[in-house]
Amino acid sequence: MEPVAGLPQRRIQYDSHMPTSPLQKLVLSVTSALTVFANPERGDMLAALGEVTGRDALRRIHARMCADPVGARILAEKPVIRNDKIDMDYLRALPEDSFGRRYATFMDSHGFDADGRSPVRFVDDPELAYVMQRHRELHDFWHTLFDVPPTELGEIALKYVEMAHSKLPVSALSAFVGPLRLSSEERCLLVKVYVPWANRASRNAHSLHCVMYEEEFETPIEKLRQRLNVEVAPPLPDSSEHYKRHKNGTP
Repeated sequence: MEPVAGLPQRRIQYDSHMPTSPLQKLVLSVTSALTVFANPERGDMLAALGEVTGRDALRRIHARMCADPVGARILAEKPVIRNDKIDMDYLRALPEDSFGRRYATFMDSHGFDADGRSPVRFVDDPELAYVMQRHRELHDFWHTLFDVPPTELGEIALKYVEMAHSKLPVSALSAFVGPLRLSSEERCLLVKVYVPWANRASRNAHSLHCVMYEEEFETPIEKLRQRLNVEVAPPLPDSSEHYKRHKNGTP
């Protein structure tokens, strides 16, 4: 029988869990949304908003994973992407065209850390909490696969992919509020080039949550892209002063 996820729980279900009532979730969703609108840099509040508004989308992702052999294995084994689980020195020594080497180069060149994602707190079901945590931890893998730099424009372009692929409300918020921080030239690029690309890429790609990326590090990245039907992003402006890292674990 398929596991049922998404039923509300009032007891502590996992280490970082903070059980909340429906009223508390409503208050948290309103306050976090207002905070994010006022200060888009508040990644902690964006993360909280994603957790209290994402149950239906998380249940759909969970159902897709249950129906996929690799997705089901991920749910059973619950791997995590942490510094103590990934040997970055090993990845740095892989062939230059491998997925693992490209991922290590991406992380090193931007000073990123696999431990940078904050833990899920407000998702009451432990299965869905894992799906949300996994979703967050895959973000840098997707940067690597889609060849998207972590600039302001790049982050928003990738959020459009995530929005269409995951249907998480918080991804939609990021996709539609984020452009307010762009220049007029960047907004034009987003609308004319990157939104159409994101729609195509998300529609055509294999289910991105149903990939054991940790077992693909030695795979040539172009071979992995071909297998997952990933369309890389059109070249984006890559300016170091625009790098944006969601250190507080935004989804």
